Amino acid sequence: MTALATAATAETNPLIAKGQALLQANCARCHAIGADDASTHKDAPPFRVVVTRYPPDNLAEALAEGLVSGHPDMPEFVFEPDEVVAITTYLESLKPQSK
Repeated sequence: MTALATAATAETNPLIAKGQALLQANCARCHAIGADDASTHKDAPPFRVVVTRYPPDNLAEALAEGLVSGHPDMPEFVFEPDEVVAITTYLESLKPQSK
């Protein structure tokens, strides 16, 4: 999905827009959160790559209980259930579309 398509989807789906806003506020300092931007931290994979490794629904429990990574400079994040739904919905929108 292109950045333009992601933006259009966020405009029409409030849940996707909320997830994108949460990731922008909490994760964009290091991770690329869009369809074609670059991560500013060398060890932080773009979320469009993360969704090819881990199904977004599989990340829901970690997002709710406390997301911790293997590198020490990433803070722990804990999100509320409605935030988890919004984030996983946004991440799902980043998955490559099958042809």
